[in-house]
Amino acid sequence: MHGAGNDFVVVDGFKYSIAEADLSAVSQKICDRHFGVGADGLILVLPSEVAELRMRVINADGSEAGMCGNGIRVFAKYAFDRGIHSQPVLTVDTPDGIKTIKLETSEGKAHAARVDMGEPRLMRSEVPMVGDNTQVIGEPLQVGNCTIDITAISIGNPHCVTFVDNVSDYPVDKIGPEIENHSSFPDRTNVEFVEILGPEEINMRVWERGCGETLACGTGSCASVVAGALNGLTQRKVTVHLRGGDLLIEWLDDNHLYMTGPAAEVFEGEIEADVLENWRHGA
Repeated sequence: MHGAGNDFVVVDGFKYSIAEADLSAVSQKICDRHFGVGADGLILVLPSEVAELRMRVINADGSEAGMCGNGIRVFAKYAFDRGIHSQPVLTVDTPDGIKTIKLETSEGKAHAARVDMGEPRLMRSEVPMVGDNTQVIGEPLQVGNCTIDITAISIGNPHCVTFVDNVSDYPVDKIGPEIENHSSFPDRTNVEFVEILGPEEINMRVWERGCGETLACGTGSCASVVAGALNGLTQRKVTVHLRGGDLLIEWLDDNHLYMTGPAAEVFEGEIEADVLENWRHGA
């Protein structure tokens, strides 16, 4: 499945289980685009004691994500389309708290969703980022031989946003990993490269922590809109153009971010037991 090109292998945790100790190895194998299925991450649809469902997202490198905006939309579509949850509004338990999703449906299938992503965290300790506990807005960061102005935000996971003149030509594959692994970010960080098209429109490319460059990032789009507003470059309702499609991000008066975007299923398949067993053991 994918949300604006950010793609995932989704597993029904009500029917199938992967042992906790095996999750990292299985995710790395299943997400490999040459020797596995190929994806940016593995999503588990699970029961919850505090919400209607629980979501876990394991990145392609085996690390676990705190939140995934595109992932939660495809998660909700998966649950609705298969009757795991029959209503177009559902609550989902994530490591970043309970999120509410409203699905857009037709003929018994979901095709898009609006997600309450919660409030952005703006203090340095919340990102987290080293240094005094202040907000990081337009702050210079030394990256290799150059200095880049950044704005750091948490949307349930860390984000570092920088504004560029022409994002299509920007060396994302070089600068992205340098910022992701910068010593200022103890938990590493996602990195957004943003070109301002107007007060309600931006272009964005993203280098995701644990994935590399992806075609879209929901939390990164939210962070980019917050950064644009904080730096006086955009308004608080912005269309974000990504390589995989568009997302609408709204930062409303309740301080919550709302993300609207597509969710699609590509194919369904099965993994043979012996293959899965090999993946569990890193073979």
